[in-house]
Amino acid sequence: MPVVLRKIQFIKLAVVLIAAIFAVFGLHKFSANYEKVSASASGPTPSHTGAPNESNCTACHSDFPVNSGTGSVSISNISANYLPGQQIPITVTTSQADAVVYGFQLTAVDGLGRRVGTYNLPTQTPAQTQVVVGIVNGIQRSYVEHTVAGIVPSMFGSKSWTFNWTAPAQRVGKVSFYVSGNAANGDGSTSGDYIYTSVNSTLSGTAISNFDADDKSDVAVFRPSNGYWYSLNSTNGSFQAIPFGTSGDKVVAGDYDGDGKSDYAVWRPSTGYWYVLKSSGGSLNVQFGASGDVPVVGDYDGDLKSDFAVYRPSNNFWYYLKSSDGAFVFTQFGTTNDKTAQGDYDGDGKTDIAVFRPSVSSWYINRSRDGFIGFQFGASNDTPVPADYDGDGKTDIAVFRPSNGGWYLQRSRDGFIGVAFGISIDKPVPADYDGDGKSDIAVFRDGFWYILRSSDGSFSAVNFGISGDIPVPSGYISQ
Repeated sequence: MPVVLRKIQFIKLAVVLIAAIFAVFGLHKFSANYEKVSASASGPTPSHTGAPNESNCTACHSDFPVNSGTGSVSISNISANYLPGQQIPITVTTSQADAVVYGFQLTAVDGLGRRVGTYNLPTQTPAQTQVVVGIVNGIQRSYVEHTVAGIVPSMFGSKSWTFNWTAPAQRVGKVSFYVSGNAANGDGSTSGDYIYTSVNSTLSGTAISNFDADDKSDVAVFRPSNGYWYSLNSTNGSFQAIPFGTSGDKVVAGDYDGDGKSDYAVWRPSTGYWYVLKSSGGSLNVQFGASGDVPVVGDYDGDLKSDFAVYRPSNNFWYYLKSSDGAFVFTQFGTTNDKTAQGDYDGDGKTDIAVFRPSVSSWYINRSRDGFIGFQFGASNDTPVPADYDGDGKTDIAVFRPSNGGWYLQRSRDGFIGVAFGISIDKPVPADYDGDGKSDIAVFRDGFWYILRSSDGSFSAVNFGISGDIPVPSGYISQ
């Protein structure tokens, strides 16, 4: 680039920055509901990220429709899953080749639209980012946005901001990050600027039966007659057929390598071996358990990886091998004829040992953080179907009643609900098929999947599999 042209660009940038600073102090206005504000180089007022019940910056910069330019805004480094208290570095980048100054605003919310976690900003002189707080529909949210010193491009054509987000002390289910970016021409007015929006999310654990890492559970089966796995990826509808296993194997799919994808896995009762085909590459063969054991897949040490684990009805012991450090752990919990019902009931990121006792219709849960609890819920012939049905990051007590096709859920946040869905021959297969962070009520019936989506209450039927197939999500259900 010629030296003269570079000087002209830098002079223009300096003039624009001075004009922008004047706009901050001379033109900035507020309104009670934050809906209409004028442009501000020092950062917009809260609630302009495009999150639910929010506007985006086109309320002010209205020349062009949102996302209509040649640029973009992106959120980088969001991991597929988070641990309670985990600190995650986030980078926001607003780009457009012909823009002169750039801005952004980001917020993190749970399924109820509440603010989630805290932000830790880098030490900079002068500061390029700031945290502000706003109210949306009576709910407080916090935001990270640019400052007046943070609008100058990192390089011509784009600007990036980096900060840390710290996850809450306990799971809250799906966390969504909404961001709005402004690629401005820097003329001191609101005209001629482009607004972009984007959203990214992280879950409190890999969705079960999620073989394509899109935060949605996939319709998938294991066919004992030929040892094949068949899955229908929710990302693009593509079909996969993977030979892995043999007749008599138990389905134990889980995220054993912690990459956010479910791994094909079986447990072989005749030998006590676990066979895992890792989505990140390679395989695992581990002997753990004995004939007569019940595999109880879960993340017992809270490292976002599935652990090898079994329940032994002959002595009522639970045995698991921690993936974090390889330690062997065992504990006695339960009695004869109990049904396993493991899950994260206290939201601390660790699977809790739990059983459903049909003889007294009671649940007994040994929570890893909050200790023991007993709860009467269900009837003697019910099938326990624990899952997170309300999206708060905690497993809910729930049963499926084959005699009447009823689902009865005692949700940890939203309370009790009963839903008629299914018939006596159905296999319950609750999972998050729509990716909203909540398990959906669903059943498998001789090659057909019937799903009640929690996101909008819609019903879907999918023909996938044949009679005799084992639906993958049923590996988490005590049959």
